[in-house]
Amino acid sequence: MHKQLEIIYEDNHIIAVNKRASQIVQGDKTGDRALSELVKEFLKEKYSKQGNVYLGLPHRLDRPVSGVVLFAKTSKALTRLNAIFKSASVQKTYYAIVANPPAKTEDKLIDYIYRNTKQNKSYVVDSSNQEAKKAILEYKLIAKSERYYLLEINLITGRHHQIRAQLANMGCPIRGDLKYGYPRSNKNGGINLHSRKISFIHPVQKEEITITAPFPEEKIWTIFNIS
Repeated sequence: MHKQLEIIYEDNHIIAVNKRASQIVQGDKTGDRALSELVKEFLKEKYSKQGNVYLGLPHRLDRPVSGVVLFAKTSKALTRLNAIFKSASVQKTYYAIVANPPAKTEDKLIDYIYRNTKQNKSYVVDSSNQEAKKAILEYKLIAKSERYYLLEINLITGRHHQIRAQLANMGCPIRGDLKYGYPRSNKNGGINLHSRKISFIHPVQKEEITITAPFPEEKIWTIFNIS
């Protein structure tokens, strides 16, 4: 039943899953089975729980994105994790595959992003736009193949579709990301953006913890010889 789940960390308070690209985190109008429901099933079965299983979600990943998704197993953990994520004290590292070389091998991007809710898309706009929010990330080119470039991204703010919009704006749309200008989609319906690791202070144990998600088992990720 849980072949669709890859648990990468669990303790009494939190559980983390390596989400597959195109997997949905929470239920929506599509009616597709959500990752959160699969995790609840897993916990119910593992601990022989009666009735409903508590599961809180302090953050999300876009449906096409793969990688670490963190859940809270108790309401206390969720309240504390919500505060931790809101305070921007979580370090989030992503990896993205792009076809165009970035102008600089490493840089800090500071843009202003406007979210168009009707289109479910974000745009880099002028700072004078009153509805725009400041978006900051740092990237570094860490590997390349004959056709592609691998970027490591340190996400500093957490805006809607931020990495996708900012990379596209600098001429490097993510492989498979039709919405942000990549010419072709990927067969699995995802994009090659992977939430590689998150580091934060554990909500109960109060010690720093880093959770790392293995790269997807797609051939494209193996060409860079990364582990």
